[in-house]
Amino acid sequence: MKARGPMNESTRAFPVNGPFLPFRGRRPVATGFRQPPRARGQAPATANGMIDRMIIGLMLLAVAAIFLLSSGMLTNWKIHYVTAGGNFYEKLHPATYASFLAFGLLLVRNGDPVGEIDRMFSESKLILVYLACWAFLLVQMFVLTRPFTVIIDTFLLPIVLSLVIWRLSPTQRRPLVWTVHLTILLNVCVGYYEYFSGHRLIPLTLGDVLVVGEWRSSAFLGHPLTASGIVGAYVLALILRPALCPLVMVRIPLIAFCLGSLMAFGGRTSLVTVLLMMGFLGAVEAFLILRGKRVSLPTVIGTICLLFVVGAGIFAAFDLGIFDKMLLRFSSDKGSALARFATFDLLSHFDWYELVMGPNPIRVNALQAQLGLNYGIENFWISCIVQFGVIHTVLLTIGLICLFVEILKRANPAAWAIVLLILVIAASSVSFSSKNIQFAQFIILITLLLPRDPARITMAQRGPSNKPIQNPG
Repeated sequence: MKARGPMNESTRAFPVNGPFLPFRGRRPVATGFRQPPRARGQAPATANGMIDRMIIGLMLLAVAAIFLLSSGMLTNWKIHYVTAGGNFYEKLHPATYASFLAFGLLLVRNGDPVGEIDRMFSESKLILVYLACWAFLLVQMFVLTRPFTVIIDTFLLPIVLSLVIWRLSPTQRRPLVWTVHLTILLNVCVGYYEYFSGHRLIPLTLGDVLVVGEWRSSAFLGHPLTASGIVGAYVLALILRPALCPLVMVRIPLIAFCLGSLMAFGGRTSLVTVLLMMGFLGAVEAFLILRGKRVSLPTVIGTICLLFVVGAGIFAAFDLGIFDKMLLRFSSDKGSALARFATFDLLSHFDWYELVMGPNPIRVNALQAQLGLNYGIENFWISCIVQFGVIHTVLLTIGLICLFVEILKRANPAAWAIVLLILVIAASSVSFSSKNIQFAQFIILITLLLPRDPARITMAQRGPSNKPIQNPG
């Protein structure tokens, strides 16, 4: 067969068309031993990868610190986080330092911090409204000569965490999600240990006051009400988003294990709210089945068996007296209801000017001590009025609404249940009205465990003609 055209070494060795011909020329130098030329932009890509790893490492530290390092633990370690005295750097939570460092690295990752800020807030315009309301509150803190670190950990840390998490890819978020699961389950196990053994790993303190005679567990979350609220939100996340634990044989025992710990933590508000939501979801599912929703036979059999097992377990635990302490909380709350009535009575001791602009902190502390509210005002909005006045309370409420709107836009529809739980907790306990990181804990649960599904994001990015919207950049 006659070859077409001139043949060189390459065409004889590896012809494009036709059979393989033997190689007769000089063998080429093996390219595998040559140093490949460095592509343009390879060094910046390597630097960006290193910065990404540093951001993930700092966020891992922040998430672990948020669920493991409570104010009580810091006080036990002689760190003046919520107590008087100490240096300035002791007044901020370790998670705040890690989160702000991660945020700073995120800005300089691409060498364009101004452009990164512009892209970040152009996608979250309502965050600017929240930051403006927070800035007004910061100015008032300086005017009233109050410690401004209170609103940094309580109201600014959740924003920084959200902005960093939203800029991470699903692959980069995966270790953070596992950290949330592990730390919460560790707190649940410690809660059971403290409840049954009667030994508390970390002494329960409110500020610099040691609380004795308290049977409720607190684990590493610092306070029984904080622990019950976080675990309750985690239970709702597992129920409403099965993708967190796809194996049914693992997810159902995990839900029961965490739900039972609410008895150990002793949070009545969280327990009742979670049970009501579960009852509502069960009633909706039963209604849909009655209207003709198809259900497989193994699912029906498994559900019936599960209900019998749960019922038998509840009766056995009740007979053993496991629920006795929790049931006593409903019949004898040790003055908790009277404290809530005193909270509303506290407002009647201020005139209109004090209520609008904010009363004197010394006068507030004296009235709280007189009315027996040394442990705090058990209502977020009343506490804000007492601390900051009606004007700044309204501004802060508007900012929080804007923040929740932005968070819910990027979250699974199941996040509405956790937001409802947050509102109930805020209206019935000290919650975010004091210096703590509980708000940041709830925000992490929503942004990491309940992100918006990729399919919903893809459909939202399409135009009315079902064609992808062109990126103007």
